[in-house]
Amino acid sequence: MDHEVCIEAGYMDEATEVPMAVEEQIRRSVLAALEDEEVDVPCMIAVIVTDDAVIRETNLTNRGVDRATDVLSFPMFPMKPGDKPRAEWADPGADKVYLGDMMISLERAEAQAEEFGHSPEREVCYLAVHSVLHLLGYDHLDEGPMKAQMRQREEAILGKLGITRDGP
Repeated sequence: MDHEVCIEAGYMDEATEVPMAVEEQIRRSVLAALEDEEVDVPCMIAVIVTDDAVIRETNLTNRGVDRATDVLSFPMFPMKPGDKPRAEWADPGADKVYLGDMMISLERAEAQAEEFGHSPEREVCYLAVHSVLHLLGYDHLDEGPMKAQMRQREEAILGKLGITRDGP
């Protein structure tokens, strides 16, 4: 499928240095999640890689939560797990459906990798997959079935990429 992943370092006037390897990890993870979810129309996702200060400000502005977080997802369409984007959702004249935006704090991802005892690569890939699933309607608002469903999908996708909690 001809999906597009647009990665931007920083946000607004803030600059975040993003190694090319990290960009590739994000791109590979996003595409793997879309493939594994059997998204069969060409889609586009924008990814902003930033730091804790910018994601904290965005979290406060958009969710009223005054703290840094690891990833934020901004879906364009209300979906439920298992729903598929539809071609008619594409803007007129566009050849792709714009699924939404994600914002990843590279600073938070690196800290969490250390905290959880796995590689920064695994954490960045996990956050990208996690966010794609949010864009596709998955959520973890409860500590029960919804969270379990999302965690199962995350681990299945990462497993297909060869990324485990022990490393790549």
